[in-house]
Amino acid sequence: MKFFVDTAEIKEIKELNDLGLLDGVTTNPSLILKSGRNIAEVTKEICDIVEGPVSAEVAATEYSEMMKEAAVLARIAPNICIKLPLTFDGLKACKALTSDGHKTNVTLCFSATQALLAAKAGATFISPFIGRLDDTGIDGLELIRDIRHIYDNYGYETEILAASIRTVNHVKDAALIGADVCTVPPATLKALVKHPLTDKGLEQFIADWAKTGQKIA
Repeated sequence: MKFFVDTAEIKEIKELNDLGLLDGVTTNPSLILKSGRNIAEVTKEICDIVEGPVSAEVAATEYSEMMKEAAVLARIAPNICIKLPLTFDGLKACKALTSDGHKTNVTLCFSATQALLAAKAGATFISPFIGRLDDTGIDGLELIRDIRHIYDNYGYETEILAASIRTVNHVKDAALIGADVCTVPPATLKALVKHPLTDKGLEQFIADWAKTGQKIA
């Protein structure tokens, strides 16, 4: 499974990238707002850090304006992936941009039929939102399962990018189902390494080693 980090905070991206954990980055207007930075400036800085795709989202809702904004975003760096909403205009833009050789990420997916349309439009990535579905009482992971089944049925190459990840179990279950990518907040990505038995075992090893009175270096 590929790991993308869902943030526009440069310090967090650098830290995770230096660990070799990142395959890409996703941003959105809310994350840009949180960063307090200019979208072109912060996105360029992210692209200079990470080799993989960096999703930058259009703010427009109409096709012609989406295409204008996509042209601006695409010029920022070669690894830009244009993020588009799952609407008819968004799918139209997806088809046009994919045909021109751009990577695309169709976002705000909440149904398997939406994901099917995105694949037919040639999306590089489809972003189903697990956590937001869970908030409404619907099993978000079931959506990942349905999309995986449909894509495998017809050989679609669109990658399933599990989004709106809230927990470590979301990551584990998405991996078991067969999501291609998880985009994860920095804190959740770091939490994947944690386990109380690991901490307990390490404490015991340290205590026992101290009793030997030895030094390795």
